[in-house]
Amino acid sequence: MKLTAAIDNAMPELVAIRRDLHAHPELGLEERRTSAFIARHLEALGYRVTTGLAKTGVVGTLTNGTGSRSISIRADIDALPIHEETGLGYASKTPGLMHACGHDGHTAMLLGAARALAERKNFDGTIHLIFQPAEENFGGAKIMVEEGLFDKFPCDAVFALHNEPNLPFGYFALREGPVMAAVDEARITVHGRGGHGAEPQETADPIICGTSIVMALQSIISRNIHPMDPAVVTVGAFHAGSASNIIPERAEIVVGIRSFDAAVRDELERRIRTIAGAQAESYGMRATVDYERSYDATFNHKAETDFVRDLAIRFAGADKVIDLARPYMGSEDFAYMLKERPGTYFFLGSRVKGEEKPLHHPGYDFNDDLLPIGAAFWTELAEAYLARP
Repeated sequence: MKLTAAIDNAMPELVAIRRDLHAHPELGLEERRTSAFIARHLEALGYRVTTGLAKTGVVGTLTNGTGSRSISIRADIDALPIHEETGLGYASKTPGLMHACGHDGHTAMLLGAARALAERKNFDGTIHLIFQPAEENFGGAKIMVEEGLFDKFPCDAVFALHNEPNLPFGYFALREGPVMAAVDEARITVHGRGGHGAEPQETADPIICGTSIVMALQSIISRNIHPMDPAVVTVGAFHAGSASNIIPERAEIVVGIRSFDAAVRDELERRIRTIAGAQAESYGMRATVDYERSYDATFNHKAETDFVRDLAIRFAGADKVIDLARPYMGSEDFAYMLKERPGTYFFLGSRVKGEEKPLHHPGYDFNDDLLPIGAAFWTELAEAYLARP
């Protein structure tokens, strides 16, 4: 049976899988139902299934022929702490949780490919399908790697994709080198001296100091970082005070930081710490900085990116394959898998009308029409990489 026919025949099952996952979202490292659901499907298809990596991760392994080459394909499985507002019949049954990033679709596409690969057996080697937990929060990819993912499931290359509502439907977007930024967070606490709003001279107002810190932080990108080095410093929250006649004891500033270059990342932290401390001191106060380094930047390898580009051109046509001029400033823990094995991370467009809700929006829903495209592409990718001699 031709691949397109096989995938089309499986479409009702793919939609049912995706919508079941959508209705039952689970947060990172808590995806117990999702993990069991995936494992059952893989076992029914004849895969050797391993569970428990990073608590709720699943790896399905399939070998065919005598080839020594192997490939890994990864799908993320976790949901977000967002209350769904789609009003769909298969909307989240868990208040406050939803699949707002399309991981339900990523999982369904890879399960669709799992069926096609098992039925066709048109490859020579070993395929590892990695269903990874906790992409959104706890760095499930890093945990899986630290727990021996590639020691237990060695591979020559690893691949992953993400749906992209800002990209036209069925288009592929990719790039060699940096593709997703490193992300860090700084929590700055200004320690002042509270008091009555009518007698500010008796206080040390952390709000005044905090606003000065916020403004000074804006100078980091424009005056401390080279103009050709992408970086972002975003003050995302400022918490202080409770009433107009009260000067609070403290203020908290939450800052998101994005970068690619390791030296730039270090400089951003140094400047944020220096600015917070110096500004606070100038107001006769003290600032403490809790600085947390989160995901590293994601860097794609040349050979694997070229491989995906060539395959995508044959699959969709050259007019539907885009080389990104610059990387995204979002972040992705697939970075840790790419540090251990060559591979690439790319995007598959889902925009049809131009009215689609963005990722992480309470009204977002994965476009089911993308399921057969993703499943077919993963199947062709694995078969091409492990082509019979």
